[in-house]
Amino acid sequence: MVGASRRIDLACVCDHIAPMIHPSPRPTDHSTAAHDRVYRALRTRIMHGEFRPGEALTLRGIGKMFDVSMTPAREAVRRLVADGGLNLSASGRVTTPELSNERIEELAAIRALIEPELASRALPRAHIALIDRLQAINSTIAEAVAKHDDVGYIRTNLEFHRTLYLRAQAPAMLALTETVWLQLGPTMRALYARLNRTEVPHNHRLIVAALRAGDEPGLRLAVRSDVTQGLRMLAV
Repeated sequence: MVGASRRIDLACVCDHIAPMIHPSPRPTDHSTAAHDRVYRALRTRIMHGEFRPGEALTLRGIGKMFDVSMTPAREAVRRLVADGGLNLSASGRVTTPELSNERIEELAAIRALIEPELASRALPRAHIALIDRLQAINSTIAEAVAKHDDVGYIRTNLEFHRTLYLRAQAPAMLALTETVWLQLGPTMRALYARLNRTEVPHNHRLIVAALRAGDEPGLRLAVRSDVTQGLRMLAV
């Protein structure tokens, strides 16, 4: 089972992941601005599950995708490999992550550790406008479910979590969390296609209810369940 009986030190997790996070360089010329744009756009696509696990990418294909030369494409790939969002083989082949069960379990355990903490820190700032916004995002998730739109589901599901976590005012923790989301993106695409959901996740409703009630233990439990239950289906 994922992370249920395992105690993990948050500081150790942060030390483990932090080297994969690189501050974006300030654009100083056209080339730098181009590779930063490609990096951010490709990172978003990977995180949202627009690519399947183990899908091969080429510098030429990336350049054509974003209408840039090989140099910005190469630099964007280099940064995404450092982030764990892409893999680079010894032969130079670039692919999206294809995670082992052990790696899925590790990343799910990290989510179970950090995301409830972010939600807990957000709780004192969970005003009614935030709760209404989360309800609206759940409605958008329901539309993606009805359309069997896997990518739309992942995108809006992450928007739900990010909207809540931004209220935590803990940018370093959120950056670590997004690095995990990036690595899991293609796997989440495979997972949601398998789940064939028919409604908004039950835990999203529990999260909103806990926010309304100011129930911190209930909020932590709902977030932990939401971010690990699906992944448990893969790591078996």
